[in-house]
Amino acid sequence: MSPHLRSGLIAAIAALIADQASKLWLLHIFEIGRHGAVRVTPFFDLVLAWNTGISYGWFQNEGALGQAILLGIKALAVILLAVWMARSQTRLAVIGLGLIIGGAIGNAIDRLAYGAVVDFALLHAEIGGKTYNWYVFNLADVAIVAGVIGLLYDSFVRPDAVKTP
Repeated sequence: MSPHLRSGLIAAIAALIADQASKLWLLHIFEIGRHGAVRVTPFFDLVLAWNTGISYGWFQNEGALGQAILLGIKALAVILLAVWMARSQTRLAVIGLGLIIGGAIGNAIDRLAYGAVVDFALLHAEIGGKTYNWYVFNLADVAIVAGVIGLLYDSFVRPDAVKTP
């Protein structure tokens, strides 16, 4: 196994473990469902949101068929990303893809276990007496966004680097 590929696998496993550990702790030890919104900082709260859709709550579907379709699409995406990761030439691209894979698997585990993705992080700001909220998200989402940013950066630094040979 190449050192680059090893980096990507470590990134995927780290993202998956961090995501699932945070969700298990919040659900079963902290019991976020009983607490409601918990203010952590003036701009960050812990809240419990069950996302039956995809990113940003799009395509909400609580039916078994809808969940099965989303899981199937996610499984195909993980396979294609793994092939891309195995063929990538730079460490940054491989780590970025690993983060995306780990995050996708983390959210897929939620779908299998709970029928929805566990989201818990809420960023917000009060400006001029009005509160603005961002979407509720989780560490898998953070890993996916970080992975995409890494891929974009890598593609600008070395435009041919993220292309598969």
